[in-house]
Amino acid sequence: MELFNKSGALIAFVLVSVGALIACQAKEDAVPPAPVIEAVAQKLTIHGGAAAERRLREWAEQGSVVAKRELGMIYQSKTQQRGEAMRLFEEAARAGDSESAFQLAEMVRAPSDSGAESRALSLYQQAAERSHAKAALRLASLIRGADVAAQPAALK
Repeated sequence: MELFNKSGALIAFVLVSVGALIACQAKEDAVPPAPVIEAVAQKLTIHGGAAAERRLREWAEQGSVVAKRELGMIYQSKTQQRGEAMRLFEEAARAGDSESAFQLAEMVRAPSDSGAESRALSLYQQAAERSHAKAALRLASLIRGADVAAQPAALK
C-alpha cells in the first residue's frame, strides 16, 4: 500500500509538471501588454537588434495594435520600409489607435496634393476624436489655414 502512495504521488507530480510546462508554453505565445511591447520597441530603436524586431513583427502578426504602431514608428524613417510603415499605421488606425492615425496623417500629408491633404484631415480628425492632442492642434491649424486661403487677397 505504501508503494502505491509513493507511485501515485510521483505520477501526480509528473502530471502537474507537464501541465505547468504546457501552460508556460501557451503563455509565451501570448501577446504581452502595451508597456512591454513599447519597451521592446524602445530597445530596438536604441540598440537595434534582429531579435527585438522579429518579436515585434510576431506580435503585430498576432493582431497587436501597439506592436503595429511601434513597428510603423521604426519603419517610417527608413526609405525602403516607408510603405510598410504606412500599412501598419493604417491597420492600427482602423483598430482605433489614435497615435497611428496621427502618424499616418503626418506621412500622407503633402502640400502639393489636395487629395492627400483631405485624407490627412480625415486621419487627424479620427485621432483628435480619440483625444490625441497633437492631432487636434494640427487639424485646427489646417482648417484655419484653409479658411485663410479661401479669403480674398484684400482681407489677408
